[in-house]
Amino acid sequence: MTTPIPESALVDLDGGGLPAEPAAAPDGTRAGRATWRAFRRQPLGVAALAILVLLVGGSILAPLITDPPESYGTDVLRPPGGTYPFGTDALGRDVLAEVVWGARQSLLVAVAASVIAIVFGTLVAVVGAYVKAVDTVVGVVVDLTLSLPVLPLMILVAALVGPSTTTIIGVVAAFSWPEVTRLVRSQALAVVHLPYVDAARLMTRRHAWILGRHVVPAVTPVIVVSVVVTASRAVLSAAGLAFLGLGDPTTWSWGRILYEAQQSGAMVSAWWLTLFPSLAILALVLSATLLSIAYNDARNPRNHDR
Repeated sequence: MTTPIPESALVDLDGGGLPAEPAAAPDGTRAGRATWRAFRRQPLGVAALAILVLLVGGSILAPLITDPPESYGTDVLRPPGGTYPFGTDALGRDVLAEVVWGARQSLLVAVAASVIAIVFGTLVAVVGAYVKAVDTVVGVVVDLTLSLPVLPLMILVAALVGPSTTTIIGVVAAFSWPEVTRLVRSQALAVVHLPYVDAARLMTRRHAWILGRHVVPAVTPVIVVSVVVTASRAVLSAAGLAFLGLGDPTTWSWGRILYEAQQSGAMVSAWWLTLFPSLAILALVLSATLLSIAYNDARNPRNHDR
């Protein structure tokens, strides 16, 4: 006696046949909602997200918060309080205005450099994982680049090219993509050997479509974490270069505030000149780190049903 084949098991080989029944909800949507529910149960992650939103919102709404820093003022090195909540610097400029307007430049460098590093690093990682011959070269280049002393090379390149916002973004991005490539490549190597990717290779020879449709979505969670971590490192790198006098001298940034405090000789006596920009850098880097950790934990299926 022959067992009848259920209709749901029929496979359409010629383009006709039974239409597939629509799913009740896409798996990606359900996973995203479960991740968000798990994320909301983590106080540190929610607090980190709130701090990031506050910093980004403050930089966007800077013209509504305070006027741009003036070239000089009459109240020199006034401590925090009263009219100047963050005090004034050696030229009488409001430190609060410098910190608020400096957030724009610092976040611009962080976002632009991290986007460039993420796009280039992800492209190199997925292509290398998909093509074995390229993967060998990618592995050697990434290992070699990560073994180099990054900070001295960044200082050298920035000094040779000249201080500007474009230079800082390019330098930070150039030395950030290898770390992104290493993280994404480790995940992509596991994805390209999965059965559904092998099936996609049998269906089409459009390798770019396979990478965009199957490989990149599978490594997207790693990319999201890389964006946050890379952006925080970009802020530190940009602040370090600006503190050494290699930042854009025409635009305020947190690193420039520290640089001018050091140049004026008031870094030790006027503690507020270094405290507030340093707290801003610390808040951004720490919140970005905690956010990436909380997101990683929220993605764990074991935490979805708690």
